[in-house]
Amino acid sequence: MANYPITISVDKAMHHFEVGEYPHHNEEQCKYKVFENGVYVASFEPDAQDFLHVCQNPGEINEEVLHLLADQIEGHHPHGINDNIRKLKL
Repeated sequence: MANYPITISVDKAMHHFEVGEYPHHNEEQCKYKVFENGVYVASFEPDAQDFLHVCQNPGEINEEVLHLLADQIEGHHPHGINDNIRKLKL
């Protein structure tokens, strides 16, 4: 799967990320890797209910930005990750 862009705005600061999905991940590798300006800055892993959790944060990204980023990844996922959340919000 090709990487896709996500832009997050927090406190008037714009963050431009690129997200790569690794569908054949294993327990030693996170499923979603996030890059900013070509540099690996964070990764996420879904739990048993498909909620994303921070796997690694080498870029020391602000927690609020990470939560917004996880929401955007969940919303962008083509396979309907977190359909259960969307149903609850309806």
